[in-house]
Amino acid sequence: MKKKILLLSALAIFLGNSLNAVANKDVLIIANGADAKTLDIHATNDAPSAKVSGQIYDTLVKQDMNMNIVPGLAESWTQIDDTTTEFKLRKGVKFHNGNEFTANDVKFSLDRMKSSPQVAHIIKAVSSVEVVDDYTVRVKTETPFGPLLSHLAHNAAGILNKEAVEKGGSGYGQSPVGTGPYKFVNWQAGDRITLTVNPEYYLGKAPTEKVIFRSIVEGTNRTIGLETGEVDIAYDIDPVDKNMVKDNSGLELIEEPSLSTTYIGFNVEKESLKDKRVRQAIAYAINTQDMVDAVYQGAAERANSSIGPKVFGYNPNAKSYDYNPEKAKELLKEAGYEKGLKLKLWTNDNPVRRDIAVIAQDQLKQVGIDVTIETLEWGAYLDGTARGDHDLYILGWVSVTGDADYGLDPLFNSANRGGAGNRSFYSNPKVDELLVKGRSSVNPEERKAYYYEIQDIVQEDVPVLTLVYPTQNVGEQKTVKGFQMHPAGHHKVYGTYKTK
Repeated sequence: MKKKILLLSALAIFLGNSLNAVANKDVLIIANGADAKTLDIHATNDAPSAKVSGQIYDTLVKQDMNMNIVPGLAESWTQIDDTTTEFKLRKGVKFHNGNEFTANDVKFSLDRMKSSPQVAHIIKAVSSVEVVDDYTVRVKTETPFGPLLSHLAHNAAGILNKEAVEKGGSGYGQSPVGTGPYKFVNWQAGDRITLTVNPEYYLGKAPTEKVIFRSIVEGTNRTIGLETGEVDIAYDIDPVDKNMVKDNSGLELIEEPSLSTTYIGFNVEKESLKDKRVRQAIAYAINTQDMVDAVYQGAAERANSSIGPKVFGYNPNAKSYDYNPEKAKELLKEAGYEKGLKLKLWTNDNPVRRDIAVIAQDQLKQVGIDVTIETLEWGAYLDGTARGDHDLYILGWVSVTGDADYGLDPLFNSANRGGAGNRSFYSNPKVDELLVKGRSSVNPEERKAYYYEIQDIVQEDVPVLTLVYPTQNVGEQKTVKGFQMHPAGHHKVYGTYKTK
């Protein structure tokens, strides 16, 4: 009880005047699990940033709640040949700065995306973007590319305004301009990002005038914010707090399967982790069922692959590492670490990941691996793992496109080592070759065969140990209506409103 009182007091100070805003039905306050890194969609590919930037930008095509491709800024598209897709653009769409949206903006945005180390891998199959006229653009790929439309629906493929980007310069990520339902107002770093409604949105003005994204790192504080009425929607309720939401008559908990994974990654360039037997030993030493039960409270499924069952190309027969500490000790002995070794495990300030780290630390100790846990702020964590400063690290990945190419290529293609996604610095020429074959084919069964083989190789090499497929959730006030949780986790709040 004392702990909860202290948390309530801290939250009241932290949220300041939020109660007045929540009482206003024209203001929607959303608790995000971390502050955005940047709102320049080409400078990052993290989920907290995407949850905000997804309200500001639009993409050529979108994925509905069933992951079907539907029109976005492109009202229609035609497959001209195996490598060329022509898009007809909507007329009369305006950017938040008043400029009209045209094909030149599409070319500028996709060309800029291709030159970004953080997100170029998403559309690296694209060889050129050609402007036919103001409202027609052709996207060409080097070879046939099956998942092109899914990749163009990715948040990072949002359309930017050239003038705004050039005017913003190095600070553009703090003054973004898109065509989306909400416009950027201001950003109080570490606290809140405020958006206001775009009255000229092409689908019609959103019903809520203002949206405020609050950075509330501690999951319990997000839940308490719901209980006290200081936030309207809280993303990612910690499993241990779910009943607090369920048992509150004024709140609602929404839970659905997701496209995400949680994994422990290995920096394979570190001397002690170069030998796959060490990585396999760690995999055998960790009991993922303990994490499902204790950390996720059952709201997750043990993983056997780096992509989950809801993703196209998932291999149900990929190698699963069942808990076997004796096997772990045997492998460590074979690798020359009979007397054990010392490693550092990085995590960011995410309570679920911290709990996973503690369990992993204890289990690895049983086989002679001495693990030190280091917790970093989100931005420093992403920068450090991109440089390769770590030994072990905990992260999640969302196969946003619903396709194996996006679930596997960023994490395991040697071309993506570092900030683009492959923070394990893994390199396997056979995997690189199969990834190219998988994305170049337009035959679904052929693509599946390539992706099955990749998953077999990766599970054997273990550059990452995928722990679980978590269920995603959101807590909300019952006065909130119209909110839908997207399978990819990048929820849109267009259409969301409060009844009072």
